[in-house]
Formats: sequence, C-alpha cells, structure tokens
Amino acid sequence: MRKKKILVACGTAIATSTVVARKISELLAAKGYSVNIDQCRSAEVPGKLHGVDLIVTTTQAPLNGTGAIPVIQTISFLTGVGMEADIEKIISFIKE
Repeated sequence: MRKKKILVACGTAIATSTVVARKISELLAAKGYSVNIDQCRSAEVPGKLHGVDLIVTTTQAPLNGTGAIPVIQTISFLTGVGMEADIEKIISFIKE
C-alpha cells in the first residue's frame, strides 16, 4: 500500500507550513501512521495536487480543481487549540 500524501499550505511556505507539517508528522507517527508531506504556498495548491490525498491549509487556499481531495483549514497546529480533533480528522481521511 502506498503512503498517503498530505499537502500543507500556508501564505508563504516558509515558517508556518514547516511548523504545521512537522507537527502533523510527529502526531501521526505517535499514532503509528507514516505519510508523505509536501509544503507549498496557498497560491500553489492547484498546481501541486498530483497524488495528494489531503490538503491541510492555515489560510484560505484557491481550491479550484481540487475535486474530491478533502481540505482541512485550521490553525490548531500553531495554537494547540483543537489539534487532537484535527489529527483525528486527518486520520479519518488517510485511513480510507
């Protein structure tokens, strides 16, 4: 079975998406899940969708052409508030 791929998007793809991607990776690993995570700027989302199973974004992302790819828009991985609920949402998508 191939690893699921998560695309993490933020405004500039520098600090925020790095923090979020690392936190998602750590939390999923602690629960026994291994995924591939890519990062990009929100504006780049439409061009980065090949093979993506889930999009996690900290800002409004252009979602044209995302089709059936689920999107979670959240800042919980930055604030800590609601993080466990968002990890459970991510797991529900990557388990399918």
